[in-house]
Amino acid sequence: MNGAAFDLKTMDRRELLKAAGAIALTASTIKAGPKAHAKPRMIKPKALKAGDQVAVIAPASGVAPETFDRALANLTALGFNPKAGKFARGRKGFLSGTDAERLSDIHAAFADKDVKAVWCVRGGGGCPRLLPSLDFELIKKNPKVFIGFSDITALHIAISQRTGLVTFHGPVGSSQYTDYTRGRAMELLTGSAKPPITVEPSPENLKKEAALFHPATIKGGRATGVLTGGNLALITALCGTPYALKDVAGKILFIEDINEPPYRVDRMLTQLRQSVDLKSIAGVALGVFDDGANATKEAEPLLDVFRDRLGDVGVPVVYGLSFGHITDNMTLPYGIKAELDADTAKLTFLESAVDQDPK
Repeated sequence: MNGAAFDLKTMDRRELLKAAGAIALTASTIKAGPKAHAKPRMIKPKALKAGDQVAVIAPASGVAPETFDRALANLTALGFNPKAGKFARGRKGFLSGTDAERLSDIHAAFADKDVKAVWCVRGGGGCPRLLPSLDFELIKKNPKVFIGFSDITALHIAISQRTGLVTFHGPVGSSQYTDYTRGRAMELLTGSAKPPITVEPSPENLKKEAALFHPATIKGGRATGVLTGGNLALITALCGTPYALKDVAGKILFIEDINEPPYRVDRMLTQLRQSVDLKSIAGVALGVFDDGANATKEAEPLLDVFRDRLGDVGVPVVYGLSFGHITDNMTLPYGIKAELDADTAKLTFLESAVDQDPK
């Protein structure tokens, strides 16, 4: 009797020890797992004005000296005072410099109180490499205009989701600043246009013979939500990483790319469908997927991919808004509320993207 009782107690203690060990292991695993990030509140950068100093950086690929000089001239013509980052003129293979150098220029630009905007000289490649070491707290404490597109998408998505800062998917320093590109950027960055601001496809794009430049409604209707997205290749490259696009519910997703054949666009959209709950979004705005040298190529194969991969999502989807790797390129602010009209290919910004408080 006593022996039986002793064995039972011993077994109880063993089970308790096992349970305690399991709890400790679970706790340590949770503690060591990826850090959860609460959704930050939106922060709008200060509106730009004539004479403001803007840092010109190259967080991805570099450019030739004459191209960099053209970028500085472009920003001067916009009325700003451009200041080249310490390492922005560098070249290291397909990059503008080492990861440390490119990070240094980003951090220096945000830390500099005299700098009112951070303008990327080009896209290219390499931005995702910077994300693990990017100082999000520094950026959050020093909010300012940050603009660029293409590979810069990786920085936009990470900064937007980690800090709440409104950043701008728009022309890089070396872009061609047509009246359309200049006007769409300046009305948002300076706050000169008051919401609602409706942006229609570029008249010059509509004149082009290539069907890829003409809008096409994939699924009609109107949608309202905050803007997020960018270059399709970069959005999918971030899938499965701590910086992946997430929390897309109720948002308008904008997507663009260049020189991607239909089968690769299909592959990337399929990956996106399997990584993000696209049925929770409000709508999809597709830019001009210019195919470069084959600019007169028939658009139907690509449109068929969009119909197949996005037509069943159940939300308004329209192709051919004037943004992306094209000359007339509208600026899109991350995080502000907008309305998409998929029947007329119009996008309306419902709030200002910048803070116009003079303080």
